[in-house]
Amino acid sequence: MNMKEKAAKRREGFEGQRLIVLPKKISNDFLTQDPVTRQVYITDIGYYPKARGHYMKRTAGIGQHIIIYCVEGSGWIEINRKRVEIQPSQFITIPMNTPHTYSANEDDPWTIYWIHFKGELAAYIVELILQHAKDYKPYLPYNENRIKLFEDIYFHLERGYTADNLRYVNMIFYHFLSSLLYEDKFNYVQQSDNRDVIATTLDLMQEKVHTRITLNEFAAFANLSVSYFSTIFRERTGYAPVEYFNHLKIQQACQYLLLPDMTIKAIAQKLGMDDPYYFSRMFSKLMGISPKEYRRRNRASYTT
Repeated sequence: MNMKEKAAKRREGFEGQRLIVLPKKISNDFLTQDPVTRQVYITDIGYYPKARGHYMKRTAGIGQHIIIYCVEGSGWIEINRKRVEIQPSQFITIPMNTPHTYSANEDDPWTIYWIHFKGELAAYIVELILQHAKDYKPYLPYNENRIKLFEDIYFHLERGYTADNLRYVNMIFYHFLSSLLYEDKFNYVQQSDNRDVIATTLDLMQEKVHTRITLNEFAAFANLSVSYFSTIFRERTGYAPVEYFNHLKIQQACQYLLLPDMTIKAIAQKLGMDDPYYFSRMFSKLMGISPKEYRRRNRASYTT
């Protein structure tokens, strides 16, 4: 620790800070006894904005597990004789009874959300998190919905320690922990807006399979730029939009080819393609045989 860090020692007392420490009686009488909360429960929770001078040294650790999530600024932690720098969008997980020291950097003090917790399953969950971590500091992109979980927990703890309140906040805490451990799945849910755009576009394609629609029209329907729409469509389906739309047309064509009274020209026109030769080339490319051969093979099996 340099002289500036030594001079900056301070445990708490930051402008705008929020802090709740649950009474030990609540832990002993309810949290450790209730079948819901005894598995994992919060003992302390807080938020320190721009915490200049924040410094903590625990030579024997502490009797709870700790999570510190840095959203702005920077800091550092020393744990297991190793110093690790902490930047925005990283979080620290400290197992209970593990000696550690941590501090905000003086020139760029961190803003952190933090939680202390215990419970019968807490050590196992911490171990899962550390298995996914690198140097105790996994990267965790800022997500407003995760912060809302924290705020919901804090809001209800401020309103007292009824049994319903305590069960509610600790059940939310499970969700908060899962958002740390399974970031990809948590983000997938939060990206539902894009998924909805693609889902409604797929519905439109099914509805308009008998018409001719351009890529620009699909993008306009989704209210996105052509390039961005194409990118997220391919990520979702594995295909470019027009290619996927053509697959739907050929899928429909396969059904029409089983009808004896529909000519190949009529099928092409029904699917929004005026040129039957273009339709035949597309069909042959995707199916590996011509429409005429497909009809011959499949009508024979269809009628037996």
